[in-house]
Amino acid sequence: MDLRVISIGALSGNPIWNERTGVRMGHATTTLVRAEGATILVDPGLPAQALVARLHERAGLKPSEITHVFLTSFSPECRRGLEAFADARWLIAEREREAVGVPLAQGLARLAESAENAHAAGDDPHDDLEQTRRIVEHDVAVLQRCEPAPDKIAGEVALFPLPGVTPGLCGLLIPGARHTTLIAGDAIPTVDHLEQGKVLPDCEDREQAQESFSEAIEIADLIVCGRDNIAANPTRRPF
Repeated sequence: MDLRVISIGALSGNPIWNERTGVRMGHATTTLVRAEGATILVDPGLPAQALVARLHERAGLKPSEITHVFLTSFSPECRRGLEAFADARWLIAEREREAVGVPLAQGLARLAESAENAHAAGDDPHDDLEQTRRIVEHDVAVLQRCEPAPDKIAGEVALFPLPGVTPGLCGLLIPGARHTTLIAGDAIPTVDHLEQGKVLPDCEDREQAQESFSEAIEIADLIVCGRDNIAANPTRRPF
């Protein structure tokens, strides 16, 4: 078993630092897990070119050597470099896939109806409408390519549901001989959030997010934060 952080992520605006708006490019922490013949990349948040370079720097790997990509959520900041890994299986928790799929399909239907109405009225659809339609169509295609992840991806690398920030946010739990590691995604975004017991303010369900946070720190010795580095669980004794 090998686990290493490939790229440390960042929040576009960190409320703990009193940042109320985006002041930087947000991107998820990207983690590599190798277990029983599988090479799993979690949350390819950087643009493809940057991530491919980082993968080679940190692990000496090419994109073609990644067998699985796992998304903790369907947030664009978790999948910006996804298409660099065309040879891999793309995985996401089934609940997240379903929660995202319905509004995407509904949004695409509304955009198609707006375009038809514009044509019927003798107007050309506005450029921003066409751009939005292309973005949604791309997201639909990406989601269709993503498979519902099995309970265990490889060996003992198991799904660990952490709903709240998004309806189906899901981490990966990786047991080891000396400690258990949880890749937590945005359920625990930064070390500051971990130490202060806080979740992100813009959660889909804040109460559920707080419950997921509590479950995470109950089970894990080490936590890979969604927008930060790997950190020791502050509620555990040193080891």
